[in-house]
Amino acid sequence: MYGPYRSIAGRLRGAAASILMATVAATGWAAAPDAPVPAAVAAAARRNITQHALEAPIRFLASDALEGRGPGSRGDELARLYLQSELEGLGFIPAFAGGAWQQPFDIVGLTGHFPAQWTFRAAGGDVGLAWNDDYIAASGQQRERVAISDAELVFVGYGIQAPEFQWDDFKGIDLTGKILVMMNNDPDWDPNLFAGKRRLYYGRWDYKYKSAARQHAAGAIILHTTPSAGYPWQVVQSSWGGEQFELPEAGTEPTLRVQAWATEDALRRLFKAAGQDLDALLAAARSRDFRPVPLGIRTSLEFTNTLTHVKTANVGGVLPGSDPRLAAQLVVLSAHHDHFGVGAPDASGDRIYHGAEDNASGCAQVLSVARALAELPKRPRRSVLALFVAGEERGLLGSAYYAAHPSVPAGRLAANVNIDGGNIFGRTRDVTLISSGKSSLDAVVSRIARWQGRRVEPDQFPDRGYYYRSDQLSFARIGVPAIFLDAGTDFVGRPAGWGKEQIEQWELTHYHQPADRLDGTWNFDGMVDDARLYMMATWLIAQGDALPTWKRGDEFEAARRAALAAAKRD
Repeated sequence: MYGPYRSIAGRLRGAAASILMATVAATGWAAAPDAPVPAAVAAAARRNITQHALEAPIRFLASDALEGRGPGSRGDELARLYLQSELEGLGFIPAFAGGAWQQPFDIVGLTGHFPAQWTFRAAGGDVGLAWNDDYIAASGQQRERVAISDAELVFVGYGIQAPEFQWDDFKGIDLTGKILVMMNNDPDWDPNLFAGKRRLYYGRWDYKYKSAARQHAAGAIILHTTPSAGYPWQVVQSSWGGEQFELPEAGTEPTLRVQAWATEDALRRLFKAAGQDLDALLAAARSRDFRPVPLGIRTSLEFTNTLTHVKTANVGGVLPGSDPRLAAQLVVLSAHHDHFGVGAPDASGDRIYHGAEDNASGCAQVLSVARALAELPKRPRRSVLALFVAGEERGLLGSAYYAAHPSVPAGRLAANVNIDGGNIFGRTRDVTLISSGKSSLDAVVSRIARWQGRRVEPDQFPDRGYYYRSDQLSFARIGVPAIFLDAGTDFVGRPAGWGKEQIEQWELTHYHQPADRLDGTWNFDGMVDDARLYMMATWLIAQGDALPTWKRGDEFEAARRAALAAAKRD
């Protein structure tokens, strides 16, 4: 065994050690003593992952010509053709059955036409909530006309049922036909309860609506605050105010008639009219003993939907592996290619939601990593799937569809390296591992980051639930461990706190807005570092004798066991 690999393996354990030791069997390339990968791999990363290699795809994908890459649009089709052509030019082969580069699927577009004022009746008089300023809503059903008649509002705290935490906000009460008002997070005051400040899936809006639907409620209203959501009200407006897209209803699960958000100020006015104290209710909800509270408020609501039926597609190409035994397994390198298309104008009059950082930058990083892997003297042992998924912004639609219809059985998907966004502010001394603490892949990231002279930090905004907000969640649900990074916050040459300030300001003024466009303020140095890390991590995973594993007791460990067992039967 070449000396550096012996010393590396001696410092690592489990799957990470297996990954690094397997490089000896796969290649005879030399590496610097502390390098996590052979010299040829690091050199390929340096040659192929540069500012120019990243900037050019971003410029095209975020251009006005692609009109925001809304699902099913002309811009969506052009983006898919571009990504497919790039993969073909790199020597990848089609990922899907029949030699197809794309995995098409149907989506349903719903544009809800809601009243300018939603009226509620309480003992203290009627209260009207204004569309856009006070409330935003979307249809929960794929029907042209939806109506709710004289429904009672019930406050249900967090709206969570979590047996593993002995938590049930519903207490068996019949909530059929009610409109449930709930908080947009999970209990966060105890590190031994719902992971403390780290938001779990229980704190996500999509869980809330599904939870309310399981109670056979007519609708749900989520109380929005910027701290509890992790983003300001304008993100709700831009994300929910226009056409929504869904996979076609299967008819196997209950649905709400209306899925709504409301501002804190609006709900305070509404609760006050009913003689209810919002602060007192929020405090009462911080207990396992909480029971649903009828609010003495009733409402009726009618609205119509304009329904459209369109197709979009995932794009995928495979770099075949070199190992006869392991090539049947895939390391999935993913990024979503969609954004919000054309919508409400900003102050400048721009109506195109360009999606440059989110997520043209992710697509560019996947392409640059794919290029670096394709030019290696010897291909990785496992195959690598470069996958550009559709409809992420509309609820992880493309990755959910792929997870339900994978190109190989889920037990043969070794890992997912998902890229959603990029660092546009400069080089950092750290890198944020959103997926920290969940799998053996942590050690892979740590080793590479250390070699880069950086430290690995866990999620630096743990209350925002980032792990559950991008496509790695779809893979996790079928048992596939993932690497999911975010930009660091300790920027070279900047004072302490500068990074978090920049990120939060950008989210306020650019996130899910037309302003997310490529301009001269972008500094690509940090994005280059991160993309090179992604490339080396992908290579290491592809080399390992053993598959990556979830940490014992992780919420997705059982899904992995089931997927591996099913793969053995195939």
